[in-house]
Amino acid sequence: MREITLSCQTFTITSVSSTTPREAVNIVLETVIVQSLWAIASIVIVEMVRDAYHIASHLWAPLQTLHNWHHRAYKKDFTPISAELYSKAQLYNDVPESLAMMGVMALMALLWQPGLWVGCLYGAGFLGGAIARSQGWLLTTDLTHEPGPLREIPGLWRVNRSYHWKHHFDNVNAYYAGHFTFLDKLMGTALSLKNKTVAVTGASGTLGQAMLVELARQGAKPIAITTSPEAHFPEALRVLTWQPGQEAELQAALRKVDILIINHGINVHGDRTPEAIARSLQVNSLSVLALMDAFLATVDTPTGAATKELWVNTSEAEVGPAFSPLYEVSKRLTGDLITLKRQDAPCTIRKLILGPFKSNLNPIGVMSAPWVAKAIVAIAKRDVRNIIVTINPLTYLAFPIKETAQSWYFRLFSKASQR
Repeated sequence: MREITLSCQTFTITSVSSTTPREAVNIVLETVIVQSLWAIASIVIVEMVRDAYHIASHLWAPLQTLHNWHHRAYKKDFTPISAELYSKAQLYNDVPESLAMMGVMALMALLWQPGLWVGCLYGAGFLGGAIARSQGWLLTTDLTHEPGPLREIPGLWRVNRSYHWKHHFDNVNAYYAGHFTFLDKLMGTALSLKNKTVAVTGASGTLGQAMLVELARQGAKPIAITTSPEAHFPEALRVLTWQPGQEAELQAALRKVDILIINHGINVHGDRTPEAIARSLQVNSLSVLALMDAFLATVDTPTGAATKELWVNTSEAEVGPAFSPLYEVSKRLTGDLITLKRQDAPCTIRKLILGPFKSNLNPIGVMSAPWVAKAIVAIAKRDVRNIIVTINPLTYLAFPIKETAQSWYFRLFSKASQR
């Protein structure tokens, strides 16, 4: 502290210790790291803005008028219907959408974090591309609208052509996501069952009947597949009968099925006779494999990769005891075969890993079949590929570890099939 005298007044000045060079560098580095993280986060945030704008374009009439140009612009293989429609779709839908992305991110950057300006620049890239395409200066379209047959199954976390194709031509009130599928998963619009033809094996069983009811409630068109000719179903329901070993006879019918849910099975409990072994393997494993192959062979249309799905009930016996050795052995074999086939499957395959529900096979089950059916559908609509419904918390931990490790093992030590 020092004193300075000027004329009649004395001023006291307190010196403030200056920041050391090392501290200054640390402050700069910390600022750079924080703003870099916000810059990365801004890409996710601006995509969420785009998805929100897209949803609003389906709900709010003024934006609907603009967005309809986008849906009118493409044929079913994503080729533009005409150059004029394509140009107007870019000008009336994509340009306003890009401006909305830029405006929201600019406001957030001004009021919150400077790193969010990267999201504004990201939106500017969309704007530049939209303007160029609307004027005929850029002939290529974005990746999710490239024309041609669909060769990939719908993306799980990122939107690809198959995923976005379903928004255009499957259900315009679902599959809203533009790049990341987070919002669709949250809203339950990552899978639509409306107007889907869904066949369920084991349809006369407790869970099969509950699934048929829930599917109909979701707007699907269910088909019952049963080995019990004497089973009673509503008259309006289409019923197919079969027996294990006759799976090929169902292939013609399966060609018109969008989703096949393989749900049948038997439980011989403690029996370990040769007959019990043969029957358990035949019903729980071999017939499932044959049905899978028959259904997967029908995924041969230009849009089959997007529209077809296979769901298989393997049960939590894949990773835990069911106090029925042959049930466990046959279900684990089925689960392993599904994991193997997933490596190069032509369509989405989901596993249903179910805990004990009350049924004829398990009269002491603790969950109700209708509740399990509702949970399966609710989780599937969020595009979860391994659907776990159980009261056993260990299954939620053990199954992902088992499935991930086994999937990588099969990928490394087996060869892709040539289709």
